[in-house]
Amino acid sequence: MMVRDESPIPLTKEALEQLKQKLARLKASLPDQISTTKAAADLGDRSENAEYQISKSRLRSTHRQILTIEDQIKRAVIIKPSSSGKIQLGSTVVLQTYDETTNDSRPNKKTLTFQILGSFETNPGKGVISNQSPLGAALMNHKIGDEIIVKIGGGEKKYRILEIQ
Repeated sequence: MMVRDESPIPLTKEALEQLKQKLARLKASLPDQISTTKAAADLGDRSENAEYQISKSRLRSTHRQILTIEDQIKRAVIIKPSSSGKIQLGSTVVLQTYDETTNDSRPNKKTLTFQILGSFETNPGKGVISNQSPLGAALMNHKIGDEIIVKIGGGEKKYRILEIQ
């Protein structure tokens, strides 16, 4: 027996709206998919009818996606901005990292900016990390000026929090 996950899903308003739009698109595609599946079924023996099998598979996939998105929308909790001065879900954080030293033994400091969101909205390429990632989890509830050490891939990285938005 499969246990359903009933835990809340933290989302921005924008992400929730995108989910609702995707759900509407999927539901709108159902009549055409059903019609295509019925037409393919009318072509003859279903067991050897590749067109029918493919169409039926697409229809099942669409139904699964609809059920999944409906569940995500039901469990969605909108992230509200925090004014506590501490890093929370939805915070955008500017960090200073201390990477390997330069050739003249001075630390090589880099500035990075990340927004911390729930795992459903993670996009590291666009600077969005999950609150469940090693860095995201380590940053939660810290404030400007705090330094944290994060264990990543067998090593450690040191970060200083410069700004919280």
